[in-house]
Amino acid sequence: MPNQESALPKNYPEPTGIKSWAEEDRPREKLLLKGKHALSESELIAILVRTGSKEKNALEISKELMRKVNNDLYKLAQLSVKDIQNFEIPSLGETKAISIVAALELGRRKQFAEVRDKKKIESSRDAFEMLYTNLLDKNREEFWILLLNRANKVIEKINISSGGITGTVADVRIIFNHAVKWEAVSIVLCHNHPSGNIQPSQTDIDLTKKLKEAGKVMEISILDHLIIGGNSYYSFADEGML
Repeated sequence: MPNQESALPKNYPEPTGIKSWAEEDRPREKLLLKGKHALSESELIAILVRTGSKEKNALEISKELMRKVNNDLYKLAQLSVKDIQNFEIPSLGETKAISIVAALELGRRKQFAEVRDKKKIESSRDAFEMLYTNLLDKNREEFWILLLNRANKVIEKINISSGGITGTVADVRIIFNHAVKWEAVSIVLCHNHPSGNIQPSQTDIDLTKKLKEAGKVMEISILDHLIIGGNSYYSFADEGML
């Protein structure tokens, strides 16, 4: 029986791309053999952008895409289909860009599904987990509130405003109108810093003081004010700023 080497024509071209790798090194096969956690981010993206192009294989495309965002998956998740196309990476067109954006959005929604049933707020971390998915990947500032009852259970989560890259407006009257409507006894404030810098600005500090004083008049407590940046957050309560 002829061996594998002699079975191939003499001038048979060398295999190229993912199929030529050892089985454990191919992203799809590696996922099946070792599980999803064994794959790098580039390998996971390679599965999404698998291509028959002779110019580049899927992993090369994925590595180039990750280099464009400084290997920061959070930055990649902020991009639109058009943003990805604007990198002008050969063989990475609209269809593959759509696959990447859709996959990252599914990941974001999965995170939301994991925390949506956790209704009671007992710490700043609980509030962060409740609000994080709403602010993940946003490149504009948004201001949100959690309205709580006497047992610190969330009655409602509300987007108060959306603004620009450097700021958004949080109207005191609108916030307390919602609180009165939902008969809330306390509020958790939250907004994001798209820059990733979670330190409060003087505007943030002044607004928090203003809302706290208004809450005293309304007998509605401000429990915390979170600033979310990337995967981190700043808690006014934890830092003794309330």
